[in-house]
Amino acid sequence: MSEKKLKYPKGIPYIIGNELAERFSYYGMRAILVVFMTQFLMSKGVVDPMNENEATTWYHLFTMANYFFPIVGAIISDVLWGKYKTIIILSIVYVLGHLALAIDESRTGLAIGLTLIAIGAGGIKPCVSAHVGDQFEEWNKSLLEKMFGYFYFSINLGAAISTLLIPIMLEKFGPHVAFGLPGLLMLLATIVFWMGRQKFIAIPPVGWKAYKKEIFSPAGKKAILNLSLMYIFISIFWSLFDQTGSSWVLQSEKMDRWVDLGFVKFELLASQIQAINPILIMVFIPLFTYALYPFINKFFPLTALRKITIGLFLAGFSFAILAVVETTISAGGTPSIIWQFWAYVILTAAEVMVSITGLEFSYTQSPNGMKSFVMGLWLLGVSLGNGITALVNVFIVNPDGSYKLNGSEYFWFFAGLMFVTAVAFIFLAYRYKVEDYIQTRESLDNPLMTEN
Repeated sequence: MSEKKLKYPKGIPYIIGNELAERFSYYGMRAILVVFMTQFLMSKGVVDPMNENEATTWYHLFTMANYFFPIVGAIISDVLWGKYKTIIILSIVYVLGHLALAIDESRTGLAIGLTLIAIGAGGIKPCVSAHVGDQFEEWNKSLLEKMFGYFYFSINLGAAISTLLIPIMLEKFGPHVAFGLPGLLMLLATIVFWMGRQKFIAIPPVGWKAYKKEIFSPAGKKAILNLSLMYIFISIFWSLFDQTGSSWVLQSEKMDRWVDLGFVKFELLASQIQAINPILIMVFIPLFTYALYPFINKFFPLTALRKITIGLFLAGFSFAILAVVETTISAGGTPSIIWQFWAYVILTAAEVMVSITGLEFSYTQSPNGMKSFVMGLWLLGVSLGNGITALVNVFIVNPDGSYKLNGSEYFWFFAGLMFVTAVAFIFLAYRYKVEDYIQTRESLDNPLMTEN
């Protein structure tokens, strides 16, 4: 059958529309979170903001929770509810979280809102991408690769637009509007997904008996052990990467954020700088896939584990740049935001090599019947990384309120931690025995394997 005759499943537009709106809501909310906590938070009717350390701790505890719940969502989906029902129910929880942030500017509203968003956003995370794959059959599976390209593009498009727009909403109209707009987009995302209910292929849950058979098989236990060890190392990368929404934003507040392109000059808000990442991602993915990787492979075989190793070192270099910038700030200078731009370029290159490669590698290393579960484990590694950042920010506070890591010391600490981890990962990669689990035609007849 020629590709011209192939058609995308009827439910795909509803999934893409849902993902675009959902990612807009999530990244828009997250973009302004630290600025809200340090400048707009209310207590008993008056402004009572957190200090930078406390806001950073809250931010990473939220992100940790957000990436903990995917493992819960994966199990609930595969064992009890199925993907469609899980996404719908937890999306409603998600919307209620945005509502709490929009109507209550106190710490109570913040805690309730972030908890509900973590449950909702985290719970649906492992279900949505797998639900995309469920829509395809043998006759049109050749379109699946392009479909995931559109899917990933929609994620980054939603993230880029909201990260540029929502900080302006906060600056001009305050927290009610700034948190309310992402909430409305999440409600829209839920409605769009519900509208496709008659057009989706909805794979039913398989039950606990079939699920545990695969997970507790010898191959399953081996995959979990090997991948979990790898994810512990990669969690340090996430400890650094997710600080683009916390320590990077706080640093940019003290920088010269005017950008002069020659034909136009404008000033960026501190929380808008994060938009550079999704924009660069949309450029880097084809650049790396079709140009950089083939070129390097001519001289040096780039295995998945080698890509991840290089990415870990790059992440450390991005924080070294920030450490130099922080030294200038501590000396009374106001460095240009261009320094952070170059740090973003390096960190985004690291993301492509660690995150995308890690996801693909995890897929091949997990038995066919537990790929959703392994996706949950991968995201649990992101949770661990944010937990590490939160613990560091708690530990560095002295009893008198001063800090053990001041100024550039904070960024040098994480850069050093990343470099040490990258060196240690080289030895893990050398000893790792690579497996190759790919879906086969036979696996499509197994309900458990079809889930993935």
